Amino acid sequence: MIFIKKKNSEKIFQEKKEGLSFSRFEIKFILNNKTSISIQEKIQKFMDLDGYAKNIASKQYFVRSLYYDNDNFNNFNEKADGLKIRHKFRIRTYSKNKNKFSITYLEKKGRYNERTFKIRKKILVSQLDKFYNNSKNFKLSSEYNNDPLINEFIVDTYKKLIKPKVVIDYNRKPFINRLGNYFRLTFDSNIVANASNNLFNLKNKTKKVIPGFEILEVKFDRTIPPWFQKLIQSFELQKVSVSKYVLGCESAGLAYDYEGR
Repeated sequence: MIFIKKKNSEKIFQEKKEGLSFSRFEIKFILNNKTSISIQEKIQKFMDLDGYAKNIASKQYFVRSLYYDNDNFNNFNEKADGLKIRHKFRIRTYSKNKNKFSITYLEKKGRYNERTFKIRKKILVSQLDKFYNNSKNFKLSSEYNNDPLINEFIVDTYKKLIKPKVVIDYNRKPFINRLGNYFRLTFDSNIVANASNNLFNLKNKTKKVIPGFEILEVKFDRTIPPWFQKLIQSFELQKVSVSKYVLGCESAGLAYDYEGR
C-alpha cells in the first residue's frame, strides 16, 4: 500500500489500481431526470464516456453491491452522523445473474477526513458462500495468500460482527475529464434496494430508492474545473450528504436516519 504525506501528516491513499488504494474528494447532488439530461448534454464539450460505458448501446452499465453491517447498523449510523473517519465493506459485481463469468470484488469504502477512499480485491464467484458465512470465512485468508484486505474483512466480521444486509442496484453513466487533472462524473439512476444476505439470490421484494431522481457523484483529486463550477451555479445545484447505502436501508425497511428527517 502506498501513501503520500501531506503537510498535516495525514496519510492519504493515492493508488488507482485493483488491490491498492486511492483517495479523492467527492461531492454529490440529487437531480431530477430533466436536469440530469441537460447537464449530460452540456458536459460533453469537456468530457468523454469512460471506456466501460463507451461500447455499451445504452452508454451506461449495471452495478450491484452487497453491503455489510452489524445488527445495530453501526456503519449506517456512522454515515448518517457524518463521522469523518469510517469505513464499510461491500461485495460489488456488474452482473445481475451468477455464472462462471461473473466478476466480483470485495471492496472497502470509507472516508478519511475530507477524502473518500476505496480498496478492492477481485474474488472468485465460486467462493461467495464463504464471504456470506462468518463461520467459514477464516479459510479465505489462506485461499487468498494472506491478502491484507481479506484479512481485515475477516477481522471486521468477528470484531464488529458485520454480515451481509442489503443489495443496492443501479445503472451508472460515467464521464471522465478530457483534459487536465482527474475529474469524474457518474450519473446513477434506477436505484433499487433489496434486504438480502446474498449477492445474486434475492428473496425479498425490491424497493425503489428516490424514484424519479438520480444521484450525481462528482469525484476529483484537487479542484473542480471552472466550467463545471459555472454549471453548478446555472442549475442551482445544492450539495447533499447522501449515501445509496443509507437510502437503500431506509427503502428496504432495515434502518432509519431519524435525525436527518
